[in-house]
Amino acid sequence: MRVLYFDCFAGIAGDMTVAAMIELGLPLETLQRELSALPLSGYTLESHKTERHGVAGTSFKVTCIEADQPHRHYSGIAAMIEKSGLKPRVKELAGRIFLKLAQAESAVHGVPLERVHFHEVGAIDSIVDIVGTAIGLDYLGIERVCASALPYGRGFVKTAHGLLPVPAPATARLMEGIPVGPDIGEGERVTPTGAAIVAALADRFGAPPAMTVQGTGYGAGEKDFPELPNLLRLVLGEEATPGAAQEVLVLETHIDDMPAEIFGFLMERLMEAGALDVAFSPLQMKKNRPGTRLTVIANPADLERLSAIVLSESSAIGLRYYPANRIVAQRHVETRETSVGRVSVKVLGDGRVTPEYDSCRAVALEKGMPLIDVYRIVERESSKG
Repeated sequence: MRVLYFDCFAGIAGDMTVAAMIELGLPLETLQRELSALPLSGYTLESHKTERHGVAGTSFKVTCIEADQPHRHYSGIAAMIEKSGLKPRVKELAGRIFLKLAQAESAVHGVPLERVHFHEVGAIDSIVDIVGTAIGLDYLGIERVCASALPYGRGFVKTAHGLLPVPAPATARLMEGIPVGPDIGEGERVTPTGAAIVAALADRFGAPPAMTVQGTGYGAGEKDFPELPNLLRLVLGEEATPGAAQEVLVLETHIDDMPAEIFGFLMERLMEAGALDVAFSPLQMKKNRPGTRLTVIANPADLERLSAIVLSESSAIGLRYYPANRIVAQRHVETRETSVGRVSVKVLGDGRVTPEYDSCRAVALEKGMPLIDVYRIVERESSKG
């Protein structure tokens, strides 16, 4: 699996992302050709080598012929992308980023999603940065995106709404659920576009995943901050296979006042929403009450969604979460022909085969057989290859 790790030690912006992808091998000519599928005109693209604090990088700039850009609504941009001649995967990725932005703007300004009115983000340069990022991910064959913690920044930034605190309100909203690093000085270090890119695409935040590094690209920001080089580092790699360590979140809460039948429904909702595992364990709580500990294993990017389900679908009034590492064996699912029919099995990296419960259950009900007999037959016949 090809992984792209966003090392945002100095922050992230849309132009920095595209610039770093150009360093990783995305040709500017390919970018221009792919972008021509959008009904946009009156702009030019420029990329050149530069340096920040003695570290070489690449800059990327979109120059618009018309200085005053029209402000576009989210619905119009989404329709423009969907109706364009862009590749399906590029449309999906760009659409995901714009949706994240629109959701943040909707929450900040208190307007429905379809009425969100983009200002800076609706200009041609921002559209090019977002769609260009999607083009770069598709061109480089990226299958997974991870990111570091983000610098929060401080001070003020001038926007179409006037002077706003750093990070801008929409950016702060997008950074919810994302770890924040130490203070690195004044100035806008994370732009709304940059925050939307990692919020929409990254499935985990923190240290780099276990991988074999294949390339590194540095995208230079427009400003030159005194504290450290204003660069975004993108690390391209091949994800390590068997036994690779992965970072997850453990969500926990204690419950002592909920009907037993609700627990099953809660587990179903959490698993459907992307939880990696859900478990219940008995415990003795305060005042000698018997209770239940709910434990959820989750990808860091799913924290907000899964915690909302716990708080809405159970009697819990709070929960705690903390990072943990896990090691996962390489595995995949195959369909095998057996004497009882076609059955799905899980094949581990060392060749071991384990039957899939749902598939065996369906066979047992169809054939009127005990489930344990189906398991034994599938295990015996699958082990023969």
